[in-house]
Amino acid sequence: MTSPVARPEAGAQILDAKMIVGGERVDALDGQTFDVVNPATNTVIARAPLGGAADVDRAVEAAQRAFDGEWSRWPAVERGRALHRFSGLVRDHLEELSQLETANIGKPIASSRGEAESVANVFEYYAGAANKVFGETIPVTKPGLDLTLREPIGVVGLIVPWNFPMMMASWKLGPALAAGNTAILKPASYSPLTAIRLGELALEAGFPPGVLNVVTGPGGTAGAAIAAHGGVGKVAFTGETTTGQEIMRLAAGNVKKVSLELGGKSPNIVFADADLERFARESPYSVFDNCGQDCCARSRILVERSVHGKVVELFAEATRKVVVGDPTDPATEVGTLVSFKQRERVVDYIQAGLEEGAELVVGGRPPEGPQFATGAYLLPTVFDHVTNDMRIAREEIFGPVVAVIPFDTADEAIRLANETPYGLSGSIWTRDISKALRTARAVRSGVLSINCNSSVHTEAPFGGYKMSGIGRELGMHALELYTELKNVYIDLG
Repeated sequence: MTSPVARPEAGAQILDAKMIVGGERVDALDGQTFDVVNPATNTVIARAPLGGAADVDRAVEAAQRAFDGEWSRWPAVERGRALHRFSGLVRDHLEELSQLETANIGKPIASSRGEAESVANVFEYYAGAANKVFGETIPVTKPGLDLTLREPIGVVGLIVPWNFPMMMASWKLGPALAAGNTAILKPASYSPLTAIRLGELALEAGFPPGVLNVVTGPGGTAGAAIAAHGGVGKVAFTGETTTGQEIMRLAAGNVKKVSLELGGKSPNIVFADADLERFARESPYSVFDNCGQDCCARSRILVERSVHGKVVELFAEATRKVVVGDPTDPATEVGTLVSFKQRERVVDYIQAGLEEGAELVVGGRPPEGPQFATGAYLLPTVFDHVTNDMRIAREEIFGPVVAVIPFDTADEAIRLANETPYGLSGSIWTRDISKALRTARAVRSGVLSINCNSSVHTEAPFGGYKMSGIGRELGMHALELYTELKNVYIDLG
């Protein structure tokens, strides 16, 4: 399955995108650009600056000037007001941002609208958190007063992925700005457009020039330069695990703080006493949403053997009803993968599953029809008779593929769930709350849901165990990632 070459659509206007550095819309210093492609039409929709190390240097200088200047004198309450204005502007431009996201990555427009609303909610939450970053007093042995201060780190680098570009940017920008840092935001090369627009809206919201800078370009150059830069005090990254490992190595140069939200191979554990109809009705969206391009996708269904056949039947039936179509159609539930290259990668995994003896129940191919010919579409895919040692059960596919694995006992379900280098998310389905809590305590994952598939709540921490990452985003816990803790002792003797 070859990838067609993307070309400009006849008569279509191609957006001339710019980076945001020091409050200015700028090109890359060497003038290079790259094409941004709509994966549903395979047409070029924008050209963006191909930023590199020199552009990162320029952004770090701008961010440091802002940190040392006006921004450092802003009281916390004023930072909160600016974030509140930022939130309002996102709501004012919700449709524009949603259309950009859908055109950029093939996400269904209904999902893009929901995520844009979520971005506004995140900024609103951290607007309220800005003046609640505080220390404590500590009783010590000596006759004195010991207290702690929470202070901003300084310049932080925020590297976000292409699967949820707007949302991941807000998860990092919200707490970083609330805590008083300045930021360099680097979106993925597939998806730079909403990040650039957020940079423009931040200036409109009244953030001083240089507080939020947006550098576009490849991870291997611009991203690596941010991770290695001696002027960056902390780097936050969401993306693929091997890239996260490389960022840790690059960050070692100046021992900068690192937070990572990486891959997952999350389980959906279904016990025989669960509400199987509800599980089957709701769970396709826990793995096929965003065309499976989700680090917390429940891509392994671990099902008690006595109901295995029924669960496969119900889940397959529900999967066939998922609406795959034009991302701009509000009725579409699954759009395209982010690129033809990504589709080829997922198809390779499907072939590997067949070669290893798994049974293909649903999907496994692009949908038929002329309306799908130009886009990177792939039908939601269900494999049965999978064992935990198969590649489709061990490796993160990042596509609309789920593997069904039976178990006999709760202990076996826990063993299978934990038999992975990842530990990001997962769900447990049972009417027995004691069994649910025992299982939740034993599964080594950072985020678990019982009788639902909800992974993300603005107010609650999100992050993983093991190779799924370091640190927690969202909620008040995220502020710890963007502050230094200083201890001060006052001698009263």
